[in-house]
Amino acid sequence: MNNIRIEFKETTVENLQAFSEILKKDINTMLEEALEQYFQSEQEKLLEKNQDDENAMTNLDYNEFWDDVELD
Repeated sequence: MNNIRIEFKETTVENLQAFSEILKKDINTMLEEALEQYFQSEQEKLLEKNQDDENAMTNLDYNEFWDDVELD
């Protein structure tokens, strides 16, 4: 595993310590849970953006779709 150096603002460290005590959770567990939520949220945003981009290229509005269509 690669070593990663992570630095937090002092207020973040204080919040981690406080919530660790309040929730009776290990700080590493809280960070893992927070990152899981972050990754899931970002993945959903990317999927939504990709869908929106795809729809923008393929969707025609009502008039564009029916333009030049002749119904007998």
